[in-house]
Amino acid sequence: MAAIISAEGVGKVFQQRVSQPGILGAIRSFVAPVTRPVHAVADITFSIAAGEAVGYLGPNGAGKSTMIKMLTGILTPSVGEVTVLGRKPQQERVANARDIGVVFGQRTQLWWDLPLSDSFELHRRLYRVPDALFSKNRAALSDMMELTSFIERPVRHLSLGQRMRAEIAMALMHDPKILFLDEPTIGLDVVAKDVVRKFLSRINRERGTTIILTTHDLQDIEEICPRLIMVDEGRLLFDGTLPALRKSFGARRRLTLEFSGDPGEVRLVGARPSGGEGLLREFLLEDDGRSLVQLLAALEASSDVRDVRLHEPSIEEVIRTHYQSKGSAPAPVTGRPAVPA
Repeated sequence: MAAIISAEGVGKVFQQRVSQPGILGAIRSFVAPVTRPVHAVADITFSIAAGEAVGYLGPNGAGKSTMIKMLTGILTPSVGEVTVLGRKPQQERVANARDIGVVFGQRTQLWWDLPLSDSFELHRRLYRVPDALFSKNRAALSDMMELTSFIERPVRHLSLGQRMRAEIAMALMHDPKILFLDEPTIGLDVVAKDVVRKFLSRINRERGTTIILTTHDLQDIEEICPRLIMVDEGRLLFDGTLPALRKSFGARRRLTLEFSGDPGEVRLVGARPSGGEGLLREFLLEDDGRSLVQLLAALEASSDVRDVRLHEPSIEEVIRTHYQSKGSAPAPVTGRPAVPA
């Protein structure tokens, strides 16, 4: 599939003012400011095809929001090139804005003192959405995001979860091809997060809307995005699927066996004991391609296994494993074939 978003050797450098100590230093800083370069993004290359849902993952200061702002046309790359739907977003911001939807979790696009329905109407006029399409999308999105009960209520009276659901619905009113989301579930309770996640998965699946999602909530990534791009200190660390991420950064699956009677010492080919006592035994599984059936078949015939539990490492565990061994961090890993431009 052809790429609709691409970044080629993209970097972004900001100039940060350096304060100088003492009163004379403060005067010098005011008269002749001294700055130092800060590399927020460094030599990032990737491409995204239509209909993909991609999680853009990394710690604070990794350059996630900076990259989203370059893709949406808010910032211009210092080096390299960004294209979205065949355009350079910084040069064609109006045309680009008509084909994308943007939600920044900590910034609202809703009008605080007006009813939510008025914000939707202003959005319709701003994007020149045809009446028939607007009516259709408003009804469908209000139903999917459960907005009907408060759509005539002033925005200032809405809860954070209600406002975020409304923000996402409004970003989709003009039928954008791409939806950019920067921390969309920040501050939401469990129920609100579940509504948002299910909605985004449905929009991606049913409408084919391409989704680019940055978040600190790793469950967002696991439930919405089959593909992950992981960055750290502005550089690309990984581009691929969650299983490939687990394999690349060394987080292992854990197997728990529960026996009917005390099994004594249990040896399992392809697994290393990691704990357990009494009727329970825990193992870390080696990444040697063996299936769970093959592992259990290697148990002694006399072993009376009552229950088996397999724990797949979460993204959080994978990332923790990476940072614990950061002194010997791996080179950038690609767990998927590149999308042709």
